[in-house]
Amino acid sequence: MKESYVNLINIRREVFATIAKMAYDGSDLSELEKSSFDLLPGEVGRYRDSIFRERAIVEERLRLTMGLDARKPTEYHRITDGISEVDVDKTQFIEPLVNVITHACEACPTKAFYVTDNCRKCLAHPCTNVCPTNAISMGKNRAVIDYEKCIKCGRCKETCPFSAIVKYERPCAAACGVNAIDSDYLGRAQINRDRCVSCGSCVTLCPYGAIADKSQIYQLIKSLKTNVHMYAIIAPSFLGQFGPLASPVQIFEGIKQLGFEDVIEVSLGADITTLHEAKEFLKKVPGEIPYMGTSCCNSWTLMVEKLFPDQYEYISDSASPMVETAKHIMKKDPHAKITFIGPCISKKLEALREDVKDYVHFVITFEELMGMIVAKGIELSEIEVSREIQDASTLGRGYAIAGGVADAVKRTAMIMDPLREINVEGASTLEECVKLMKMAKAGKKNGYLLEGMACPGGCIAGPGTIASLNRVKKAVMDFENQSEYKTPFDNVIINEELRNKGI
Repeated sequence: MKESYVNLINIRREVFATIAKMAYDGSDLSELEKSSFDLLPGEVGRYRDSIFRERAIVEERLRLTMGLDARKPTEYHRITDGISEVDVDKTQFIEPLVNVITHACEACPTKAFYVTDNCRKCLAHPCTNVCPTNAISMGKNRAVIDYEKCIKCGRCKETCPFSAIVKYERPCAAACGVNAIDSDYLGRAQINRDRCVSCGSCVTLCPYGAIADKSQIYQLIKSLKTNVHMYAIIAPSFLGQFGPLASPVQIFEGIKQLGFEDVIEVSLGADITTLHEAKEFLKKVPGEIPYMGTSCCNSWTLMVEKLFPDQYEYISDSASPMVETAKHIMKKDPHAKITFIGPCISKKLEALREDVKDYVHFVITFEELMGMIVAKGIELSEIEVSREIQDASTLGRGYAIAGGVADAVKRTAMIMDPLREINVEGASTLEECVKLMKMAKAGKKNGYLLEGMACPGGCIAGPGTIASLNRVKKAVMDFENQSEYKTPFDNVIINEELRNKGI
């Protein structure tokens, strides 16, 4: 999906690069007023029927990338209104994180069934026979659906022998596993904040680019230009994101050239989380709690908290790999300012939590990182560097792929207690996570270790990724096998501090 939505990726990259360049150059932010003209010159639309509408949409993207709210079409605001509030060198978050750009939304139809030209008006008329509300009749050329009577059950589609009836849905709503996409009075998408868990699936799958999240790259770059000790920690799904010619070590060096002192694998923190969760599972399940859910996916934990609040106490108390990596760095450098780079936009919310905000100071996605790299004119594949990356174990690096977290915790727990039998089950996509939690709530997963991932296939398909899932999955698996450490117990970097904790 990523590589087939290339036009949207290019637009986002141009906007990210524009804001990043302004930050690196120290440009006067009043230049934002003409940035849409610089990005979209001429008088003919590149992607839509109107150049003016394209510029209006790009202006909202520029504001969101600065961390500002998208403007309402019913109110007059200059593109620079509120700019002083975000012209700082620290995270300045203005809720909400995920926004609908109303100028870009095409008010796509909601779920419906449609009879195509493939209808043969067959003698059996199975579609009319199975319809429980008599919403289907035979017209002159094909079957006809009365949408006032249709209850959208889909029986007509299932029974048609010619596959003549198709189901279509609004892409953003179809992607949302927690039913957080509603409609405004004009039929445009709007987000139900009470249900949204900021997984970003709607951002990824809207073919019009009408949904976007706010960025911190401007504030991050301003911080990089100070004398603060800036460290980057990068999620294990970074492999394969920046082209087939860029090696992991070149990516690390390229990030350092942006102004960071050092770059550390978040897989190191995954090793620490694995050990904590393995110990926690062995101690608590089933004596203290009926089952335990993993803690690494923030959208998964938010979903449980919002939709299954009575089950939230069964999610692991362990900090996520992002937080554990940040804590590891700050033990060595208490003055460090840490930036998480990953596939996930929900981590931007996790970093605002009271128990996290003192450890993780900025969060950006791989896509936003690429905008910074473009702004600095860095060609990753041309960087000459000879160092090796050995921060984490094979199991820690496997966190990026669905099933990897539970597998790491299970295998580690079995080393701790070889006689213990551990059942695991996982779900990737929020829809599947909701189904899993319904079963867990019903008592059908007692004794289990449950892994929840909001994105299909795991973090390798997060909304902030750039490359296709299959390419990244292969690259991650190749990198796993390059680790000198097979399990967290072998990781000499963390062994001493964990021994001091009794792990």
